[in-house]
Amino acid sequence: MADPGFYDMNVHCVHESGNTLEEIVAVARRLGYNGIAITNPDTVKQVVPSAILDGFEVISGVEIRTDNASKLHGIVSKYRDRVDILVVSGGSESINRAAVENPGVDLLVNLNIAQDNGFNQVLAKAAGENRVAICFDIGDLIHLRGGSRVQALINYRKNLQLIRKYDVPFILSSNARSCFDMRAPREMAALAALFGMSAKESMAGLTTIPHSIIARNRPPVGYISEGVQLVYKDADSGSIGEGDC
Repeated sequence: MADPGFYDMNVHCVHESGNTLEEIVAVARRLGYNGIAITNPDTVKQVVPSAILDGFEVISGVEIRTDNASKLHGIVSKYRDRVDILVVSGGSESINRAAVENPGVDLLVNLNIAQDNGFNQVLAKAAGENRVAICFDIGDLIHLRGGSRVQALINYRKNLQLIRKYDVPFILSSNARSCFDMRAPREMAALAALFGMSAKESMAGLTTIPHSIIARNRPPVGYISEGVQLVYKDADSGSIGEGDC
């Protein structure tokens, strides 16, 4: 399989940042990325559509932010068919649990950096079963200082151990709020090594795992509905193949 390239799956492009989408894409391209997911908060309302800009992939996404776990499933259903990447901003154990138990969620971000970050063995098992990816926000390691940074490293190391044990998908992301927050893939991998992530794992979290999440949410050629796919018969060879809907 061809190299899927590098992807940052949690980038924000909002008016307050002062950066246009074109500026963010230009920086991401210069840093070595093949694509980014624009996961603006659901409070922004407008979803940035998926697009290819001069060969660079922009992936539509949304970051759901709510303090009410019982409402999360309804919000997920609202956005699931509108975006390619659906992200939940976590923190509390109740929100984290609701997110990892919902197969419609692609990515759980913003795990609490306090001593109890609301992620444990039970949630890791659910995330593995439902293929909800956990995000390691490298931006935390860049911006935090002192005890907060130490605690973030402790939490990330613990989460990494749980992810390995329960086969949970994961990604590395800048969690960028502007183009100045973005970092090159090699820098991301170097920072991930601080909490014990191997170079092979870092590359997977920036390439193959993001690519698999994108592919999962985009129907293959010939897709009609679950379990049904359009096929055609080649008039010359007589072979059966897939066809466009």
